[in-house]
Amino acid sequence: MTAQTEHSGQDRAEGGGPATPVVPPRGRGGPGRRTWTLVWSFLLVAVVGLLGGVVQVPYVALGPGPTFDTLGVVNGSKVVDVQGQETFPTKGHLTMTTVSLTDSVTLFGALGLWASGRYSLAPREEYFKPGESQQDVQKENVQQFTDSQTNAQVAALRYLGYPMKVLVGTITKDSPVNGVLQAGDRLVSVNGKKVSTSEDVQNSLKDTKPGQAIPVAFQHGTEAERTATVTLGRSEDRAWGFMGITPLDRPDVPFQVKISLSDVGGPSAGLMFALAIVDKLTPDGLDNGQWIAGTGEIDDRGNVKPIGGIPFKMIAARETGATVFLAPAANCSEAKQRVPDGLRLVKVNNLGDAVSALQALKAGKDVPGC
Repeated sequence: MTAQTEHSGQDRAEGGGPATPVVPPRGRGGPGRRTWTLVWSFLLVAVVGLLGGVVQVPYVALGPGPTFDTLGVVNGSKVVDVQGQETFPTKGHLTMTTVSLTDSVTLFGALGLWASGRYSLAPREEYFKPGESQQDVQKENVQQFTDSQTNAQVAALRYLGYPMKVLVGTITKDSPVNGVLQAGDRLVSVNGKKVSTSEDVQNSLKDTKPGQAIPVAFQHGTEAERTATVTLGRSEDRAWGFMGITPLDRPDVPFQVKISLSDVGGPSAGLMFALAIVDKLTPDGLDNGQWIAGTGEIDDRGNVKPIGGIPFKMIAARETGATVFLAPAANCSEAKQRVPDGLRLVKVNNLGDAVSALQALKAGKDVPGC
């Protein structure tokens, strides 16, 4: 008869020794720790990838923009066209350069542009004022571009010796000339003195006093010249009488200079526009077939002012084929640090400098570099 023995505590193996504990099998109802680690890692990567490709960063990307030959044709129209006056054949290129600005940049997009080496990132607030939209900036850039064209025409024709006239620009609120003059009127004389430049207008007022009545001769449109009496006002920034207008210099010529270029903004094309006008109106030519590029804001006196983004403009110029780059003197320090191989920098302070430099290059002479 076989006896059954109750064991309380542990089983005993055959021969009387302690038995090996029996481990119950692991349950199969859910994933283990390693699986969960992989799942969460995947989800984290997916979220970062989604955010990096969608979420925008508060930066803009700056890089080389399109270039335009001011002596050439764009969309079937001459960039610079002189109508009603004899012009002369031109050679080579006078190329204006631009900077591209990319807004609404995502994190991954910004990193990609920066890693390319052709772009840099800048805080968005440096280009967009608080509450200012991209449309607002575009509108401002277009106005600056229009002003640069006007200044280029005045500077070029002044340099070539054409006569000037003075027009009434903006009129201040409560100006003494309200009801007498209108924006666009031509000023003929002020206080009995003939005026042909804006400086003449200022000089004609320097021996007057606030409250003094002076004669002002002007012409409205094609109407006959007439004279009105203006009682001068007072201004805190001067001791003499105040008319409350901004006088503008404009060429007094029987022909028209038309600049046709769309989808471009900012003031920095002024120098190259002015050079194109000079080149078309002079018989000896400026560039002698060379590929010249450049940049620079210009005022109506021909002074060349510094601009932004010159490293990117030099890259665009060199890639287009330019071998000479006209740089504003105030930009020289920055430009010479990043000038591309094969591009010669020429320093200019004003339109006269630029014309002289191009004539010297054509003659094989030295020119001032940065």
